[in-house]
Amino acid sequence: MNVNSAWQLPGYDAPMASNLRESWWIRDVEITTRVVLAPMAGVSVQAFRRQGRRYGAGLVCSEMVSCAGIEHRNEKTLGYLRVATDEHPLAIQIFGSEPAVMADAARMVEAAGADIVDMNFGCPVRKVTKTGAGANLLEDAELACRITDAVARAVSVPVSVKMRRGVENGSRACLALGPRLVDAGAAALTLHPRSAKQMYTGYADHSLTAELVELVDVPVIASGDITSHAKAVVVLSATGAAAVMVGRGAQGNPWAVREITDGDGAQPAREEVAAELIHFIHETVRELGEHRASGFLKKFYSWYLGHGRFPKPFKQELVQLDSTGEVVTRLLAAAPGAGERAAQLEAELPARNDEILLDQLPISVYGGG
Repeated sequence: MNVNSAWQLPGYDAPMASNLRESWWIRDVEITTRVVLAPMAGVSVQAFRRQGRRYGAGLVCSEMVSCAGIEHRNEKTLGYLRVATDEHPLAIQIFGSEPAVMADAARMVEAAGADIVDMNFGCPVRKVTKTGAGANLLEDAELACRITDAVARAVSVPVSVKMRRGVENGSRACLALGPRLVDAGAAALTLHPRSAKQMYTGYADHSLTAELVELVDVPVIASGDITSHAKAVVVLSATGAAAVMVGRGAQGNPWAVREITDGDGAQPAREEVAAELIHFIHETVRELGEHRASGFLKKFYSWYLGHGRFPKPFKQELVQLDSTGEVVTRLLAAAPGAGERAAQLEAELPARNDEILLDQLPISVYGGG
């Protein structure tokens, strides 16, 4: 079956085995749903990950962390290694091209509290690939395997690898590389079956995901174009993947995670949307500091308030405001009932002293090495 067209067939009836609330395992780490929240640069801050967990993601991931930044103890890079008790299980993703440096970074990631060390072998961005990392490793299988072996030997937690189909359009490099990465120590693989050259255009060819599942004896996570419960069920059923990864669709839209996990497509009321955004603002300011958070959050306003939830002029107004405090004030004026809900979300957070702050770094640190 062509899994890219299967979900468009109204008569397709996926088997019940594709219940997304089933647990599964990456080695000795239990993951309670079959939905994984993707690592996304400039998005996957702690507040985003914790929200994803609340809405149904069984596993959440940090955005990719530079192993060179960790090696040089770059303060901004180390700021990514904040772990809260309600994030587990958590994968922290690292990228780099030197086995020894990646192994050292993995040790620190494990010490920071990660349940899984994930490695990025798929990022197509030039800033990453020009260093020999990311998608560049799809064309250097020997180096990719040496890195995987070094990292797997360095830590006691499972190691996973996220990759694309290959660099060039039509490439099948992932099918040759995947089994070798498993032999080198990878306990799980994530496949986004677009080429690096495609970026996010075209579609994800999940027939490759199905082939990879047949080739390896570890869990495979299917990434790409998972935008609804129906699509998730079909991809799981048609490929045999252990889980699906949700990325761009979850940006400022945790209700999409709920719909994919449970099939609950109920649209949130304005008060709920505003409350979630207010809570997200407060937590992001706590993590990044007001100055960094103010700029970082602007893209989230349209993500949260879009989908016809708030008028477009209101979203544009929020972007123009100078402080997050002003944004919260306007949200409360537009949805007065949001304050009580936001306060409830705040009260449900674990105690602050339960967080692991590596070397007691200041919570305002943010950035990339």
